[in-house]
Amino acid sequence: MNRNSPLEDSKNARFAWARFKRLMRFMVAVTLTTVIVSLGILYAYNGMVSVHFYIATGLGIGLAMLLMSALMGLVFLSSGTGHDETVDDRINDSDGWKDR
Repeated sequence: MNRNSPLEDSKNARFAWARFKRLMRFMVAVTLTTVIVSLGILYAYNGMVSVHFYIATGLGIGLAMLLMSALMGLVFLSSGTGHDETVDDRINDSDGWKDR
């Protein structure tokens, strides 16, 4: 039988998601700063190559950083709320599948 997750409590869930949103707002600011600085450096060294080059570079850096921060934020949310401890690990409990 699985135990209830702490995220099922509305007070804990509101706090956890508010912390996740705060982290994501901070990471959006860091990402925008990084994209602007990197595009400025590319323009300073290369000049105007092609507008498509700068669009692709900005989107690539921005989307990669936001995806990474969203996934890491979800890991922190899951671990920080105790949600990970509620998982019933049956593989290590039966049939000798324990790691040695």
